[in-house]
Amino acid sequence: MTATEFWDTHYATPRAAPRPNVRLTEVVADLTPGTALDLGCGAGGDTLWLAGRGWRVTAADISGVATTRLTERAQELGLGERVHAERHDLAETFPPGRFDLVSAHYLHTSFALPRARVLRQAAHALEPGGRLLVVDHGSVAPWSWDQEARFTSPREVALSLELDGGEWAVERAEALSRRATGPGGQVAEVVDNLLLIRRAA
Repeated sequence: MTATEFWDTHYATPRAAPRPNVRLTEVVADLTPGTALDLGCGAGGDTLWLAGRGWRVTAADISGVATTRLTERAQELGLGERVHAERHDLAETFPPGRFDLVSAHYLHTSFALPRARVLRQAAHALEPGGRLLVVDHGSVAPWSWDQEARFTSPREVALSLELDGGEWAVERAEALSRRATGPGGQVAEVVDNLLLIRRAA
């Protein structure tokens, strides 16, 4: 099964209305709305939350099923003019444009993905003064599919991007704990690795 087939199958399953990621709402709540790119948008909880607060969002995912459903959901909510969903296999193509915010939440996959290159492209796609928000898993939850996972620290992720320190600055690099609920209703303490990079104005 290819990565596209896997994720199309995953998002073909009916699910509840998507919710935004906690770290996105914490970091972005006080920012002035502009243009945003949601990398690996999935069911679109982050995209819809941003659009509902005035952002113009390009949402990208490898799954055409996910992007089609997100487009339909945005139209149902009256957000169609603020949401443009595109199918991209980030290993091969990257959404064009310049953005005030690029969000990449849990961009983990068991399929081949040149993550550092993708996130470097994201940093270069920022407008002056724009921010790149990267949130990764920092711990194994009881319901995680990979119980042997190794987690890269936010500082390690920042170093892997090899960005010019004169043009991009790390604003935050933290490991943050929160209570999370799994798909079966299980509750556990998990860690999010948060990296926030800002391009010089």
